[in-house]
Amino acid sequence: MSAIDVNAIDLNDSNNPYIVPVGISNRHLHVSQEHLEQLFGAGATLTNIKDLTQPGQYACDECVNVVGPKGMIEKMRILGPVRPQTQVEVAQTDARKLGIKALLRNSGDLAGSPGCVLVGPKGYVVLSEGVIIANPHVHLHTSDGERLHIQDKELVDLYFSGAKSGAIFNIIARVHPEFALDVHVDTDEANTYQLGNNAKALLVKHG
Repeated sequence: MSAIDVNAIDLNDSNNPYIVPVGISNRHLHVSQEHLEQLFGAGATLTNIKDLTQPGQYACDECVNVVGPKGMIEKMRILGPVRPQTQVEVAQTDARKLGIKALLRNSGDLAGSPGCVLVGPKGYVVLSEGVIIANPHVHLHTSDGERLHIQDKELVDLYFSGAKSGAIFNIIARVHPEFALDVHVDTDEANTYQLGNNAKALLVKHG
């Protein structure tokens, strides 16, 4: 049992350096240049429509249909820029709709994960692997890691208080000079704790 009384946490305490912003990550995918051109045509590029919290990351105008054994999700948005390998990130609810037994993985850990079919306006891609439920995680700039005494790949815990208080344990921290301080949870996790825009959490080193 946690030694922290989540109901006593003041997430509006601006003097507490361990109060961190929470971003809700909706289902999305990242694509390789090869697959982008298969889906949208030769020479296709991604169109930035909105910058995201992490520097250099953005939501794209381009969307595709994602097809699984039992269902389809229409117009899933691509996030840019292009990556070396295509990756589809869904919540458990989405995976059930598709009929895919998606695995809980860290981003980029795709070996042995299930695949799907991506359908774009100019063609389709059959993925043999790449569909995951992304582990919740926290991004920290190097200066944030130093300030909070958290190292890259260290495990932390997140505590939420409000309409539905609780915690998520064993969250991996990613510390890098190109990152911005932000927690990423998916829509199922956000619904569990009734998190909305501008949500915050208490970040505690695990153990």
